[in-house]
Amino acid sequence: MSSVLQGKRGVLLLLTSVELVVFLDVSIVNVALPAIGAALGLTVVGLAWVGTAYQVTFGGFQLGAGRATDILGRRRLFRVGLAVFTVGSLLAGIAVWPWLLIAARALQGVGAAILVPAELSLLTVIFTEPAAHRRAFGWWSAMGAVGAAGGVVIGGVIVELFSWHWIFLINVPIGIAGLLLSGRLLPADAPVTDSRSRLDLPGIATGTGALLLLVYVVTVAAEGDLDLLTGALAAAGLVLAAAFVRIELRSPDPLLPFRFFRNPDITGSTVASAIVGAAHVPAFVFLALYFQEVRGYSALESGLAVLPVAAVNLVVSRTLVPTALAKWGPRVVLTGGMALLSLGLFLLAGLPVDGSFLTDYLPGALIFAAGLPAVFVGATVPAVKAVAEHETGVMSGVVNTAQRIGAGLGVAVLAALAADRTEASDGPRLAALNEGYQLTFLGAGALAALGVLVGLWLVRRAPREDPATGTPPPAKTADPEDAAHA
Repeated sequence: MSSVLQGKRGVLLLLTSVELVVFLDVSIVNVALPAIGAALGLTVVGLAWVGTAYQVTFGGFQLGAGRATDILGRRRLFRVGLAVFTVGSLLAGIAVWPWLLIAARALQGVGAAILVPAELSLLTVIFTEPAAHRRAFGWWSAMGAVGAAGGVVIGGVIVELFSWHWIFLINVPIGIAGLLLSGRLLPADAPVTDSRSRLDLPGIATGTGALLLLVYVVTVAAEGDLDLLTGALAAAGLVLAAAFVRIELRSPDPLLPFRFFRNPDITGSTVASAIVGAAHVPAFVFLALYFQEVRGYSALESGLAVLPVAAVNLVVSRTLVPTALAKWGPRVVLTGGMALLSLGLFLLAGLPVDGSFLTDYLPGALIFAAGLPAVFVGATVPAVKAVAEHETGVMSGVVNTAQRIGAGLGVAVLAALAADRTEASDGPRLAALNEGYQLTFLGAGALAALGVLVGLWLVRRAPREDPATGTPPPAKTADPEDAAHA
């Protein structure tokens, strides 16, 4: 790592390793589902819940966890989240009953929801010098992107060499090591005072309840399993969301201060994060389906086909993203990344049934891979840099929740479009399937193109850095009304 990280390399390695593990667990189970189903006797619906349970709690608890991070302490919440995630991993790895596996996956999601805002807040407040900040967020984006792309590959290798249990058990020694190292490497938190009144418990209850229900409904919609109960839960989620808004507008110390969204950087980051989730998560889902259903690849071969994406992610995150942040700022990084994402997805929309890996797939995949770490950083940095240090936790929760909800909506809508296109096709089965998958890439590319406009319209230009010191000019004095609500 660069000399700008001197003395903080261990901290960065700890935080980014946790980021990698958390995002690997979103996709790593996919390749193990057949083995899990055979071992535990799970139906297709039950297998879907192995992934759904993690996604619902991961998305639902982040906002409350982010606020708790700001009040109770970053290191405390990081360690609590890591402990919960590790226990959930252990229970999932030793599960011999379907209900225990699904419950353990939900517990993993709770741990991840606590971890991610604390981790992102720690990155923001520890790496404050501009060059170190850029380098740290470059590595952070690399781990998130590699986790999203590499889960299927790693899962396939683990299942083939060991068993499905180890895709969960491998997290246990990592979690224990992280808990031991975090006490030594992470800065201590201040003593907690008057936390109950500052935590806005009614806001946490209604906000978390609304997110859990709405993320659940979105995730179930992605599986095409909409019924009367799902509709009732959606209505309950909307009622809780309305109650949350009413509570927050009246609270002296709200969970989510709506004044945040008067800042275009925060609004732009939140909308961009939702678009990032809606564009890139469906791309990985439908690439796996294309390779397995259309091209006849095995699960492991399908994962290996995505390996170049992970490799390019790592290189771009390590080299180009920090340089681009220094030279042009997050607005250009975001819009440039969205443009690359869009172009790559549009090229993938042309994948034929019998396409060549080198000439038909690889060009679009590599362009997509180059844009992915840029949009992760570009959609996150403006928001977390726009709030005070004591608000970085809740802001991290906001942008990550937006990405999870965007991902669920993106998969749900694009899967429905793919199914309709496939059913309407009069061609052979493989051609009909491929037409549906092509439409999903086209739709994801259109969403990424919308992200370019969001970046240009909402996110402000970063102030130029002083070439002699590498630091931006002093920030403007805070709005008195904002300061009064801080």
